[in-house]
Amino acid sequence: MLESLLQDIRPRQTKRRRGKAILLIRFILQVKLNNLLQIPLSPSTLFYLCGIVKKIIIAVDGFSSCGKSTLARALAAKLGYLYIDTGAMYRAVALYFLRNDVPYKVDERNDKAVAEAIAHVKIEFRDTPNGKATFLNGENVEEEIRQMFVANYVSKVSSISAVRRFLVKQQQVLGADKGVVMDGRDIGTVVFPEAELKLFMTADPKIRAERRLLELKNKGMEMTFEEVIENLSERDRIDSTRADSPLRQAEDAIVIDNSHISPEEQLELAYSYTLQKQASV
Repeated sequence: MLESLLQDIRPRQTKRRRGKAILLIRFILQVKLNNLLQIPLSPSTLFYLCGIVKKIIIAVDGFSSCGKSTLARALAAKLGYLYIDTGAMYRAVALYFLRNDVPYKVDERNDKAVAEAIAHVKIEFRDTPNGKATFLNGENVEEEIRQMFVANYVSKVSSISAVRRFLVKQQQVLGADKGVVMDGRDIGTVVFPEAELKLFMTADPKIRAERRLLELKNKGMEMTFEEVIENLSERDRIDSTRADSPLRQAEDAIVIDNSHISPEEQLELAYSYTLQKQASV
């Protein structure tokens, strides 16, 4: 039976036939190898070991505080993929601008000053005892870029075309070899419009605000619900109306409304979409 299924995954077969064959082989390999090795292996790991599944690019876009990073990070870990938090990259640039008094407002903006500033920005993601962290010019700024004073300005800084071009180029290099889950605002529309799987995250604005407020309180930051709502609303407005790479849902994106589902449920949903897409490529 296995030999017959292997014939069905050859390139000349139809995508539908190959997809069905791959799903059946997935099940057979998982049972046989798990029994042989006495080690539980995920279907994705088994397929990578057997060279059957190709790595893909997964783009996760959506509004702020919709759980994009939570989902993308967990999905990448489940798949053994690289996770890239593009929001952290924009936050790091915003922090650099704030620290160095780089004019970022539309009526004050100086293109030469912006160009000179980003030429001195180096962003890296490094492993630390507390997990992956964002480093700005060699400094761990993971905690600082999550502060509200940065959140209040990141959308304004990220609306600058020179900043977007600078970071998009870096993001495309990071994802060039595929096997990556990248979240942001324009991943599926600008950074990787050819991404095999595009997810668009959304949630009720009040629920988003409640989640954000809880996150801030857990970090010891005090804000009112009204202040959080206002911040999210303003960020949505700027992100959706900026001239360069505005936030929008890609035509071929799958929408996930996580207003009333848990992080575990949305992860399983996204994982099922990933398996379906892997079986068809």
